[in-house]
Amino acid sequence: MTNRLETLEDWAAGLLGQLEPASRNKLARSIGQALRRSQQQRIIVQRNPDGSKYAPRKQRNLRGKQGRVKRKLKMFLKLRTASFLKVQGDGNAISVGFTGRIARIARTHQFGLKDRAEQGAPDVTYDRRELLGFTESDIDIIREKLLSHLA
Repeated sequence: MTNRLETLEDWAAGLLGQLEPASRNKLARSIGQALRRSQQQRIIVQRNPDGSKYAPRKQRNLRGKQGRVKRKLKMFLKLRTASFLKVQGDGNAISVGFTGRIARIARTHQFGLKDRAEQGAPDVTYDRRELLGFTESDIDIIREKLLSHLA
């Protein structure tokens, strides 16, 4: 897939060089928003970029918990919102990602790192759940956005 992305980059470089900066910025913004929507949809269905399902949450002992117990909640409900999943784009680059404290949480899950659930808690190794990544359809979205903008 990286080969396909490099081929797309080589093909688009000459065309993008001929665009004016304002037009390039507008194109970058629209591609970034389309990629964010694609990433959000993938997080909603709980899939890694390769199509596999996210590793399930670990079971917790909820016997001592009082009141209503919420079960089977999907992971990353808030992380997928536009207030956390940011798009930055200018004439030269586009980035879709997380910032601040949320970026640390996302990085821990993205790469399967160790972290503490709360202060004073023991370190836990989290399963790998790739929140961000390119799929084949993302590359198609980029190509279609480029073609529709140039047409």
